[in-house]
Amino acid sequence: MTGALGLKAVALALLILGFGSLIASTFYDSYVIAFIGLGLTFWGALLLFVMPTKYVRLEMLTAASSSSLSNLEELLTITDSNNGGIYLPPKLLSDYQSSLVFIPTNNKEILPNREEILKAKTPRISRGLVLTPPGLALSKLLEKEMRKPFTEMKLDELEKNLPTLLERMEITKNTNIRVRDAIIIVNVKNYVFKDLCLETEKLQRTHKIVGCPFSSALACALAKVMGKPVTIEKEEQSQDGTTTEIQYRLLEE
Repeated sequence: MTGALGLKAVALALLILGFGSLIASTFYDSYVIAFIGLGLTFWGALLLFVMPTKYVRLEMLTAASSSSLSNLEELLTITDSNNGGIYLPPKLLSDYQSSLVFIPTNNKEILPNREEILKAKTPRISRGLVLTPPGLALSKLLEKEMRKPFTEMKLDELEKNLPTLLERMEITKNTNIRVRDAIIIVNVKNYVFKDLCLETEKLQRTHKIVGCPFSSALACALAKVMGKPVTIEKEEQSQDGTTTEIQYRLLEE
């Protein structure tokens, strides 16, 4: 009961912060604040839908996501963004507990520096776009449940504890993490966000550039744990639809 009440408190807090950010964005005419508000509102509503988790209706999760993901797709289309997003490490951010994804104008663009990001008043900077990723709120929830900041974890600690956490939260039935030099492969089986991520595939730019909310959340976590930029190389489902493989790459700055 205590856990459920705690989760409900988190969900309500996200909703309040989300609505507050959306209202603030109208006064300051800021796309950055607006997208933060959309993300927080979406995940707040999502958490309310999944309590208790055994009664989750996947169509509800999918419906709750449509607005914020569609807005993200529209922004990526308007800006003609096509290159894969790069999840930035904490040292480039003003808030180590947050996450940002950088979408370069072209594949040869170098990462923006911390000063460029701090001065940005809109998503667009000289090198590309800097956005709040769709998986930020979920990554923060995972971090809270682990009771330790991702920035203080090692990769082997994440490998050991994340699968257990995801199963305990009834997000997945089974999770396997493999590391091959700069490549990190995550296999998840029978997870509750499967239909949501399938819907994200219909938003071609969003799926290609920043991933679905679940793969995005893991990218946020990996960027913090490794302290390096992270990209989502691919995200594929098995033919029977029970298993999803997500491949990440660690970049050198």
